[in-house]
Amino acid sequence: MGPVSRAPTAIEWDVREMEKGGYEHFMLKEIHEQPQALANALRGRLLENEGATKLSGLQIEPREIAAIDRIVIAACGTSYYAGMLGRYFFEDFAYVPVEVQQAAEFRYRNPIIQANTCMIAISQSGETADTLAAVREGIRKGAMVLGVCNVVGSTIAREAGRGVYLHAGPEVGVASTKAFACQVAVLAMMAVAFGRTRRLTATDGQRLVRAIARLPDLAAQTLAQEDAIRAIARKHAKATDFFYIGRGHAYPAALEGALKLKEIAYVHAEGCHAAELKHGPIALLDAAVPVIVAAPDSPEKAKTIANMQECRARKAPVVAIATAGDAEVSDCADDVITIPACPDFLAPVPIVIAEQLFAYHSARLRGCEIDQPRNLAKSVTVE
Repeated sequence: MGPVSRAPTAIEWDVREMEKGGYEHFMLKEIHEQPQALANALRGRLLENEGATKLSGLQIEPREIAAIDRIVIAACGTSYYAGMLGRYFFEDFAYVPVEVQQAAEFRYRNPIIQANTCMIAISQSGETADTLAAVREGIRKGAMVLGVCNVVGSTIAREAGRGVYLHAGPEVGVASTKAFACQVAVLAMMAVAFGRTRRLTATDGQRLVRAIARLPDLAAQTLAQEDAIRAIARKHAKATDFFYIGRGHAYPAALEGALKLKEIAYVHAEGCHAAELKHGPIALLDAAVPVIVAAPDSPEKAKTIANMQECRARKAPVVAIATAGDAEVSDCADDVITIPACPDFLAPVPIVIAEQLFAYHSARLRGCEIDQPRNLAKSVTVE
């Protein structure tokens, strides 16, 4: 094998981003960096007057996008939950059927890849072994493969050849925080780009672009609730089991919240769809099992409130993450974490930021190692 020559890639990170900057942990610093990380992810990509988005890294002509008739999203862990939200975005904005697959299963299921299938591989590090294997299988089967990564020059970014960088900046804490928010933002922008080649009108595109542009402010407003979230975490610091529930867009947010608590506080936390609660899990509820309910203002809210009432009837403490000023939800909860009013498709970002703070303060109160939790690695490079 002869020598390999590659053009150098400039990594545009300031060395100060790799320092704690006065925060006790990198994770807390990175949680608080989310307004700026989101601003970086959105910068130069939102075209409000046109109701469109500009994602140069996609390197796809509008006619190519218009020909796509199916999308397969492959990812693991936190990226998988972002992909679940991406499914809503692409189906709602671009009217394209989407399948979200656990990347580890992708090549072993002999996936159906057709001529006009687009595969989106999501990985914070761009080195996730299972996702990389899925990328290679997608390429082998002739899919148009797009990468969504944070690390410039990573293996998935190179092998996919095209896609979108998050521009979230370095993420030192093993438990992903700002990368998730930026993945959601990028997937929303990709869905708008795809939608504008189909039936998404300029007017609807403008509405979506204006909403997406609010993400940094939504993150900042949620971070302002940290003191209240810390107090609620203290109240439940001795609990050993939690449920996280939600519906619609809030369902993947509930799964991500449960994952964060498991990762850094070493507490058993089960995320499930609120409708599934009465199909078995409700048998585990009692006064010692708090339920964290993602209940933003959305079409599913009334049914989520009914689930909250079911939990309280079993004496389970209910912590609601609700839109500020929502008395209906507050009346059915023991504690309330408020998030700013926003369209329901964006609510997962402030919900998850609130859950990150809850997990962080729970872990801190329990004396856990936060930045480098036991048994975990930042980049999962083995299958």
